[in-house]
Amino acid sequence: MLNTRALSYLSEVIRRGSLRKAATYLGIDVSAISRQIRCLEEHLDTRLLERHAGGIKVTEAGRLLVDHYHAQQAAEDAVISRLSALQGLVNGQVRIAVGEGFIADLISAPLQSFMTTYPGIELEVVMAGVNEAMALVKDREVELALLYAPPVDPMLTCHVETRQPLDLIVPTDHELARFQRPVSLQDLVRWPIGLMDNPFGMRQMVDAVAHQERIFLQARLHTNSVAVLKNFVRSGIGVTFMPELTVAEEIQQGDITVLPMAYPVLRDARAQIVSLTGRELTVASKACLEHLCRGMRFFNADAPRLMNPGC
Repeated sequence: MLNTRALSYLSEVIRRGSLRKAATYLGIDVSAISRQIRCLEEHLDTRLLERHAGGIKVTEAGRLLVDHYHAQQAAEDAVISRLSALQGLVNGQVRIAVGEGFIADLISAPLQSFMTTYPGIELEVVMAGVNEAMALVKDREVELALLYAPPVDPMLTCHVETRQPLDLIVPTDHELARFQRPVSLQDLVRWPIGLMDNPFGMRQMVDAVAHQERIFLQARLHTNSVAVLKNFVRSGIGVTFMPELTVAEEIQQGDITVLPMAYPVLRDARAQIVSLTGRELTVASKACLEHLCRGMRFFNADAPRLMNPGC
């Protein structure tokens, strides 16, 4: 029988990158962690961690054991949640990583209705760019992540996917709004451009197209805030790139117009809800996933402009 405590310590050491950081996080002595892992190594007669001047490195055996421990914990959580559901109780905690571009859609109605329907479920919403959100799922810090334009990753399972093109966002009376064709990057050289920081899917897609077209985009504004970029455009200072649904309220108010870009990769951008491949979701996580798929406009259909091409 494997020592569960030792496995939990090993997991934290790998997650935190050192015995000392793991000990600080767990609130115990470094010697206690070191002793438990050493006993586990002696019991299995194999090295789990390699220690060197720069820190520690997990061995293949150590990684296998930690993956086994995580799978056991997830399966146990899922079974306990199903037992509760059999008694008519749906409770627990669901942690979600969300990009800021999804927030308005999330809180407009789905979040409130979910919390009303499932009063026993505690939600934790973590703001994160696409790279960080994917890492949080892989590190088991969250159960679900809402991603925009993520790279393909076999470690992640996609539960729902819709087309949400990355459009050009301009003030309604902007000169570009009179174009009768999709906009190219070359068309934008006359106007200040605002861009999200690099960890965000929107920025990565724009950078990829600019690199392919051999166009240098000189951004006048860099930010990690969707709200800042919206105000940047709404005030008439410049233009930026966003999915239509991220600025749905501003479009309805007549402050902003979305224009299609001339590049298939931008027109084919996807929004996804993902979880870790092989990790069994609890009843609470499944209920949350189903609710988001039904209630969020980002995930119950493709972008409005695709559904109503004549508009």
